[in-house]
Amino acid sequence: MTRILLFGSNGQLGTELVRMLGPREQFVALTRRQVDLQNEASVREAIRAHQPAVILNAAAYTAVDRAESEESAAFAVNAHSPAAMAAEAARRNAWLVHFSTDYVFDGSGTRPWREDDLPHPLNVYGRSKLAGEQAIAASRCNHLIFRTSWVYAAHGANFLRTMLRLAAQRPSLNIVDDQIGAPTSAKELARAITAILPQLEPGSLLSPQTGLYHMTCTGSTSWCGFAAAIFERVKHRTVVPAVVPIPTEQYPTPAARPRNSVLDCSKLARAFGVHLADWREALDEVLAELEVAPN
Repeated sequence: MTRILLFGSNGQLGTELVRMLGPREQFVALTRRQVDLQNEASVREAIRAHQPAVILNAAAYTAVDRAESEESAAFAVNAHSPAAMAAEAARRNAWLVHFSTDYVFDGSGTRPWREDDLPHPLNVYGRSKLAGEQAIAASRCNHLIFRTSWVYAAHGANFLRTMLRLAAQRPSLNIVDDQIGAPTSAKELARAITAILPQLEPGSLLSPQTGLYHMTCTGSTSWCGFAAAIFERVKHRTVVPAVVPIPTEQYPTPAARPRNSVLDCSKLARAFGVHLADWREALDEVLAELEVAPN
């Protein structure tokens, strides 16, 4: 088997990748405690120590609002570390699989964003992720960059778990209803990656598979719609709050968010034959997992 090195193994996506790809002899999963992602030398040392054929980067600085006051930390993890990974991948003819975000776009318009649309991030987080994309592309290594959106899982800090926590504390919740996107489970992302990895072509030349792809669950909704769907599915076993739709202006945050975060994933389907589940089906699966293991 091809040796795979995973960064960010204890995050939402990393945890699901570990479940689907490991344990196996040729799979190494590293946590933030093992690699300092704000230190490019630490990243390079890890890659040189394990000599992977595929580098999976599931690590990221994802605190969107905090990034406004921690710009250097956001860029260190989201731009400089991926640049180091790409340089090492190019040096040893390895593949780099990296994850980016819908927040590279400004959210204007109503149609889904395509890979060739011009990015224009509204916040530090989006700018740092775009810088990471650009550094990887400039390295000329074989790479796959997957932009995704609204990622959640049965574990970690995310919108789903926040809603379930608040449901026990408040009779009603005001939720933004004019930001539209595709809630995407980390489990669906990991399944897609597991299907794509065997299709990667080895070799020292730049592969035609190399490039930028959008990868989200199908369908779309607002944050308010996502919350309503969550509570509709758990109302049989707990008291749920009323969901009150509000405009973005009534929920100010340090970082501006795009109104339209829907991504066109047709390129992914054409290239790899991969289709992620509808966001409602993915939500059902994650909630079923939480019902079995609520902690």
